[in-house]
Amino acid sequence: MENGLSLFSFSQELIQKQAVEEVLSGNETSARFGLVLTEQQALRLVSTRMQALKNTGRVEFGGGVIDKLIFAFCDSPYIGTHNYEETLHELVDLFYYYKNELPGTFSDAELIELMKNAFNGPCAGSLELLAGLELDATARQLRGGLSAEDEGKNDDTDTGEGEDDDTES
Repeated sequence: MENGLSLFSFSQELIQKQAVEEVLSGNETSARFGLVLTEQQALRLVSTRMQALKNTGRVEFGGGVIDKLIFAFCDSPYIGTHNYEETLHELVDLFYYYKNELPGTFSDAELIELMKNAFNGPCAGSLELLAGLELDATARQLRGGLSAEDEGKNDDTDTGEGEDDDTES
């Protein structure tokens, strides 16, 4: 039993080391914007990712999404050396939370693009607005949480039935 446990621990350490290396590889791109993570910061981000996966009941192999978030957000006018690591922690948490809230057909790249556009656009760098308004509204809409009036408009537009009904009256 002890051998199995030590093999599991070794495997976990290897996975964590690989994930940290993937996060640190993002420094090649982010350094152009004055943003660089230390090994300790990368380790903390990997821990945040692991906790977010646990909280959302998700399983993921490799470094996950952190490096993708780094590439997408490192050129944001709202991220600087003073808030880089903290912002990445929040973005990781938001990503996995909304990955569970959105339909399974919504890809990682689509979610990251949605997050980036909202963060740099209407949210003006506010993580609270990103989490509370933009992503929540999108998740509701994609799950079919439109108002009855909006659903009726979409049905008429999609099927053309509304136009036929109007012409027969």
